[in-house]
Amino acid sequence: MPIQYAHENQQARYSQSPEESLERGSKEAEVVGELDWDGPNDPENPRDWPLFKRCYHTLVPSLFNFAVTFGTSIYTPGVPQVIERFGVSRTAAFLPLSLYSLGLAFGPVLGAPISETKGRRAVYLGTFPISLLFSVGAALSQNFGTLLVCRFFAGAFGSPTLALGAGTIADVWDLQESGASTASAAVILAPFMGPIIGPLVGGYTILHKDWRWLMWGVLFVGGPIYLLAFFTQETYKKTIFARRARARGITLPLGPSGAEGLKLILTVTLFRPIHMLFTEPIVAAISLYIAFVFGVLFEFFASYPYAFTRVHSFDSGEVGLAFLGLLVGLIASVATFEICNKTLYSKAVGEAKLRGGRAAPEHRLYASMLGSFGIPISLFWFSWSMRKDVHWISPILAGIPFGWGNLCLFLGTTNYLIDLYESLNGASAMAANGLLRYTFGAVFPLFALQMYEKLGIQWAGSLLGFISLLLLPVPWVLFKWGDKIRAKSQYPVAGF
Repeated sequence: MPIQYAHENQQARYSQSPEESLERGSKEAEVVGELDWDGPNDPENPRDWPLFKRCYHTLVPSLFNFAVTFGTSIYTPGVPQVIERFGVSRTAAFLPLSLYSLGLAFGPVLGAPISETKGRRAVYLGTFPISLLFSVGAALSQNFGTLLVCRFFAGAFGSPTLALGAGTIADVWDLQESGASTASAAVILAPFMGPIIGPLVGGYTILHKDWRWLMWGVLFVGGPIYLLAFFTQETYKKTIFARRARARGITLPLGPSGAEGLKLILTVTLFRPIHMLFTEPIVAAISLYIAFVFGVLFEFFASYPYAFTRVHSFDSGEVGLAFLGLLVGLIASVATFEICNKTLYSKAVGEAKLRGGRAAPEHRLYASMLGSFGIPISLFWFSWSMRKDVHWISPILAGIPFGWGNLCLFLGTTNYLIDLYESLNGASAMAANGLLRYTFGAVFPLFALQMYEKLGIQWAGSLLGFISLLLLPVPWVLFKWGDKIRAKSQYPVAGF
């Protein structure tokens, strides 16, 4: 079974009530019946495209995902120069990183209206260049306030492209075919690889250029990727059929528009996610756990330079290389998730079919349960091997279980949420996850250095390790008692 996952862009049917949703779904079904694909070789059906074309339409969103998250961390090697140039405190100098991360939380809010009305291609072509322009503004900033504003909006306008990757893959690939596994791996790995490659590129850049070249680097990476998007076609079925309906004189049922449409979109992408965080124990527990791990990853952008420079006298380029341990772990996590899917999850699916039902969503959590051990192992290993009498390779290798555990947790829990809440509320559950995740990513770098200076490298890292131990039982508890917890949900959940 290929990797199946969900991301922030999971498209939901925006409805105010189940009755409205059913009524609109019935009308749409009638229209879809008239507008079905024109046979097995319809040139507008993305799943009928030649293999090369489908691979191209997988590559482009993957590269967008990489470019947007690459923009988060490439800034961090320039922090010392920003402090000197603008005369700000060390904590304030990390605000451009934090505000960029905070901007990423707005992806579903900005992307959903455009995607629903204009299609996915319009999001890629319309929002990403605005993000690049704000990165140019950051490079040209003459005062710290301008730098902060530009970094925030660079993240905010980059986030819609980040939010559409998974949906594009679902448009192009049948998740049961072999190529879907590779496509899924590419689009899910890319946004995790970006923050890891950023310090490496930025670290060597800052050895020869000033901090402004880090912001130019976002343009140099993102610009060519944007040009590739001009050679893509629309993949969103709803948009393709709407265009086809207009060409054939067919009237589509009208969905909510204007203030009502905006209200529904904000409900799915903002209001309902916040409500779920406070009323749904499953959403709250998973979101808190994933957000903590994500926050620790962003904390590394401050603590890695501090620790490796202080203990092993690394320069900024060598600090960037230290992040490659995390990359090895990410790649290993994809293999772990695939093995869990093909063995444990497939077995559960087969047994459920024999009973005439569906596999319980808790079976999606196998990889997350395994990955939960990787986070504390990594944090304690890194903290207590970061000493002059221990070879520098040891704390670098400590990043492997963190990268592995991080993505294992994300893959398992996101699949669990989507299986549980399905499309209607699954998008809101994932938006809740994203809001908390990027908020933690924004906050953690701001206190990292103070924590390491006051507690020391060993105990600061251990503190994070102890917190990760407290959160470790989350996927295990959900696997054991998830059926009882979801039975009390205030939101409709799938039947199993």
